[in-house]
Amino acid sequence: MPEICLAGTGGMMPLKDRWLTCLYYEHEGDALLIDCGEGTQITLAQQGLKLSRIRALLITHLHADHTSGLPGFLLSLGNTSRTEPLEIYLPEGGTEIIRGLLGICGGLPYDLIFRELSMTASTVFVPQGFGSRLTVSSLPLKHSVDCLGYSLTLSRLPEFLPQKAGELGVPVTLWKKLHGGESVTLEDGRIISPEDVTEDTRRPIKVTYVTDTLPFAEIAEFAKGSQLFVCEGMYGDPDKKQSMDEKGHMLMQDACKLAADAGAERLWLTHYSPAESDPRRFESELRSIFPEVTVSADGERTLLKG
Repeated sequence: MPEICLAGTGGMMPLKDRWLTCLYYEHEGDALLIDCGEGTQITLAQQGLKLSRIRALLITHLHADHTSGLPGFLLSLGNTSRTEPLEIYLPEGGTEIIRGLLGICGGLPYDLIFRELSMTASTVFVPQGFGSRLTVSSLPLKHSVDCLGYSLTLSRLPEFLPQKAGELGVPVTLWKKLHGGESVTLEDGRIISPEDVTEDTRRPIKVTYVTDTLPFAEIAEFAKGSQLFVCEGMYGDPDKKQSMDEKGHMLMQDACKLAADAGAERLWLTHYSPAESDPRRFESELRSIFPEVTVSADGERTLLKG
């Protein structure tokens, strides 16, 4: 069951009560982080999140409010006694830009592995440290620079049936292996396979994260069936629509419509403009479009159980 924390919800610049948007995703002690604006390591610490558990970093695009926190974050990560490499996924062509930014870090006690992702087609990959159960998909978005959305899909083990295992005489000490997908041999020579004591494949747990883009139909398809859809809503005032179209952003109402089209179970809004001092004033209107919307604040979190 993944734990999700939206540690920051701001766009453009950090405020005294709102850090820049970033998402922390943890499953069974391994975590990844999406985006890393100024002060990200501070908001992660404030939320009680463990830097040492982060195995990979996903960057949506190379604007400062999504990347300028990298030097501080990586130095803080080095202070956790980390030695294993860190993967950084980012739009193609971005590696040298990030390397230039990191010139102020000096030496890090671990290696950085850059994975550039296509800006012409979706890419599917498995980040390090999560095994084959977690797959990540990217979607090229429509912003003023190359930008990617990400969907994280965690496959779930079939439901284990203790009663069936007991009927077959399987000792409790072997149940974990069976539930993990391994066959076991009993003392009488019988081989019990996972299929003998499990039932059906359960629906995967899907989280989709999209920010800094115009709204377009492919986003809804990309987020289809997400238990949690995290999407930008720079403003809630419809009078800002033309400005958002020109700058490659979307309104809160646009995000709600995409969530409805995607059939998402829940929507968390994020990436508010610094000028949007009270995003929750639009909540009633937004719920008329998509009832399960949350006008998120820093530290919004959930444990997804599928």
